[in-house]
Amino acid sequence: MSENTAQSEKVRSAVRKHYGEIAREFDGAETSCCGPSSCCGDPQTNMSTVQLLYEAPDVDELPTDVTGLSLGCGDPVTLASLQLGQTVLDLGSGGGIDCFLAAKRVGPDGRVIGVDMTADMISRARANARKLGAENVEFRLGEIEHLPVADETVDVVISNCVINLSPDKEQVFRETFRVLRPGGHLAVSDIVTRVELPPEVRENLGTWAECVSGALVDKDYVAAIEKAGFINVAIAEKHLEDAVIADGADQLGVDVDLDTAGSIVYSAAVTATKPGA
Repeated sequence: MSENTAQSEKVRSAVRKHYGEIAREFDGAETSCCGPSSCCGDPQTNMSTVQLLYEAPDVDELPTDVTGLSLGCGDPVTLASLQLGQTVLDLGSGGGIDCFLAAKRVGPDGRVIGVDMTADMISRARANARKLGAENVEFRLGEIEHLPVADETVDVVISNCVINLSPDKEQVFRETFRVLRPGGHLAVSDIVTRVELPPEVRENLGTWAECVSGALVDKDYVAAIEKAGFINVAIAEKHLEDAVIADGADQLGVDVDLDTAGSIVYSAAVTATKPGA
């Protein structure tokens, strides 16, 4: 096994363990992609992480069994501008929040597939689907670098604070390109950086599992999507609360004030299109 392959397996193992523990220990309280400290919502206010992140009003209709495992850093469902009848794939679907929101948008003639590599999360998501009666949603166990989805069978791919966790992001985007139909599009919320992170942060498996050390520099993130064959790639910054920015800087082990912390890491809304159609 090569050094790179061994490191990739260590990363996947750490991520799977981290999110498996979250799924097993979940007690109905809201969490986020970075655990109790939250990289995405403000734990010091009365606003929940979900309320801070989502524009979709129907998120309030979901039970805490779903919203409590949101684990995201944005609202890819609204970003995707979904249409009735579409087939949607969610990379790293977790407890299923984005799948269930997408299912409402695509309607009974549409279909939503959630893929997650953590068996405990898949179990949680399937249980949530049964409770909600979401018949147009299914969850599949698998890695986002090797999607259990046939070629050109998906209209839209979404993802929420997950691709940053992959040790091989270029492979993720190649797989995304493969499963999309010509003319299909990608809509992603993810954590990116403005500057290259130091090696000691990159090698920290704990912060990798908490959506920090695996984050790419924004221009490299865009370049990886374009390399896979996508066009019209766009990236926009989503505003984060001051407390959230400070927390992200703290996880990086960097002593900065709020005026400069935002220069390190941010939540991005990314869209792209597969040519054709």
